[in-house]
Amino acid sequence: MAHDTRRPDRVAEAIREEVATFLAEGVKDPRVVGLVTVTGVDVTRDLRHAKVYVSILGSDAERAATLDGLASVAVHLRSRIGRALRLRLAPEIDFRIDESIAHAARIESLLAQIRDDRPADDAPASDRPASGGGPND
Repeated sequence: MAHDTRRPDRVAEAIREEVATFLAEGVKDPRVVGLVTVTGVDVTRDLRHAKVYVSILGSDAERAATLDGLASVAVHLRSRIGRALRLRLAPEIDFRIDESIAHAARIESLLAQIRDDRPADDAPASDRPASGGGPND
């Protein structure tokens, strides 16, 4: 029997959509206070474990509380995903904070700071005229 190597990718995308819908409908756990965005899902090849990456807007305390709240609804979410995707065995859901957005924003601010600090007349070395060996030397 040939294995479908794309199946975990398809299941991961379907899980991402299902979790996003679940979050948009409103989570009943009062600890989920920040704005939560599902940024991605990684599923193991055997479909038993799914890492759901989320970006949470809010203070560090709100982010920690929201992550705890998400962890507590993971069991309910697992059964919902199993029913929605008609999986014989629904994957265990593990929520992880996705730091890539914050990391990208930090890099962007550092690059902007470098651009602002560099003098305007500081041209790259390749644009400067070479000294010596010219016709006037």
